[in-house]
Amino acid sequence: MGKLVYLMNVSLDGYVETPDRSLDWTVVDEEIHRWFNDRSRETDAFLYGRRLYEVMNAFWPTAGSLPSAPDYILEFARVWNATPKIVFSTSLARVEGNSRLVSGDVGDVLTRLRAEFPGELSVGGPTLAAQFIQRGLIDEYRVVVHPVILGAGRPFFPGLETPVGLRLTETRQFASGVMYLGYVRA
Repeated sequence: MGKLVYLMNVSLDGYVETPDRSLDWTVVDEEIHRWFNDRSRETDAFLYGRRLYEVMNAFWPTAGSLPSAPDYILEFARVWNATPKIVFSTSLARVEGNSRLVSGDVGDVLTRLRAEFPGELSVGGPTLAAQFIQRGLIDEYRVVVHPVILGAGRPFFPGLETPVGLRLTETRQFASGVMYLGYVRA
């Protein structure tokens, strides 16, 4: 059965993007990018909502052909392009490459995906992740905390009616001051 992992960059105050949807506050240097590459190689499939799929698909399919790109960017492009993408959307008519469009109840779709992919399923995007979080379906949270306070924006976590207990499993501090915190459900 596949394990559902929620991994994203987040500000110290819990936001994944600014109110104007900017991500320029993140510090994704070579060390952090290589760490993300390692996590991506462990992923059987990426689960995206429409917005994050469009952002990722606008760059990574052709990033491997950039003549001046460093090796770690080229490596991520290879990994990302090779990994299946499952796109949850009711507004997209089609997706490209090895992406698959799905709709319907996220719990039902996840049940089918867990049977299909035995390893990690990485959910990206706070809107899609919120649906899994609110139903208690996330198995592991991987939070990459950047040393910045945004004050507002799109939150990493949705509002919840009851707390979700977690157990810390891993930490790592990067040279840039970014902290990684890994949690599983308690």
